[in-house]
Amino acid sequence: MRSPAEILYNFHWIVPGEAARSAQAYLGFMGPFLSAHGIRSVINLRGANEDFRWWRTEKRVTAERGIAHFDTMLNSRRLPTGQMLLNLLAAFDTAPKPLLLKCSGGQDRSSFAGALYIVHRKGWGAFAEAEKQFARWPYLHRPKAQQRWLKHFFAFARDDAKERPIAEWIAQCYTDKRLKAWLEANSMAGSFRGLYLPGTAPGA
Repeated sequence: MRSPAEILYNFHWIVPGEAARSAQAYLGFMGPFLSAHGIRSVINLRGANEDFRWWRTEKRVTAERGIAHFDTMLNSRRLPTGQMLLNLLAAFDTAPKPLLLKCSGGQDRSSFAGALYIVHRKGWGAFAEAEKQFARWPYLHRPKAQQRWLKHFFAFARDDAKERPIAEWIAQCYTDKRLKAWLEANSMAGSFRGLYLPGTAPGA
């Protein structure tokens, strides 16, 4: 039985006791919520946003409770650079467990990051498990047209990596332009808005 707070914040375990995902805790109670689940680190998928109250609150609350905080960047409509993905993998490896992945609604970027975590941790044999992170229920993933690349990324990665670990493939082979070309060649040109450029807003 999920608690009201878990429903409110779209909280789910990716790997029970090790990694979880959620929405932004806009309505408060972030500190008690993190402590109740034993969270030791937060990976923020929205990037550093010093000008916004939610980010300052998140930094303060995690610091007060001795919870590690990592700022990474994903944009749900723009294809990520290799460095963005490597930064996220580095956070996976460095963050004390249990860790929490969170974006705004816990639906799109959190689905992508959750799937990436599973493949990174368990290998390509867990591809089907990773794809379940994009389920409409219980994760509420209902991608808009230009967010559909999020799920398709993993088919591209699996086929192109040819069984190499995803971290090795990203470091050695992945580029956003190669992903763009693959999407366009597979009739998915409308599944993204463009490439990520410095200064681009994180997006929904």
